[in-house]
Amino acid sequence: MQVLFESRDPQGASVRPFAERRVRFALRRLSWLVPRAKVQLSDVNGPRGGIDKRCSIELDAAGAQPVLVTALARDWRAAIDDAVSRAARTLMRVWRRGKDKERRAAPGARLMLAREAQP
Repeated sequence: MQVLFESRDPQGASVRPFAERRVRFALRRLSWLVPRAKVQLSDVNGPRGGIDKRCSIELDAAGAQPVLVTALARDWRAAIDDAVSRAARTLMRVWRRGKDKERRAAPGARLMLAREAQP
């Protein structure tokens, strides 16, 4: 899995190894489904402080819709942890929905419905 990282803030750039390690760890079982993950860190209101650290994670899932999650927190690590955990849950939900649709539209079921519809 390729992890792309973007941050214009110097403090945000210093947590790059942590962010990459956290994304790889959280998505290790789904790495076959996600060829690319993009992590963006930004400081919403600059050096004034407060809950203003934003972490956006975009997962390009193969065969599913892209997943985009954003989290705000007081520090970088909390924002990254929150965004990564939410992205992993959302990706699992999207993947399961796709699997459920495949089961409902199984070829055998469609054949049986077509036979019943014939006069």
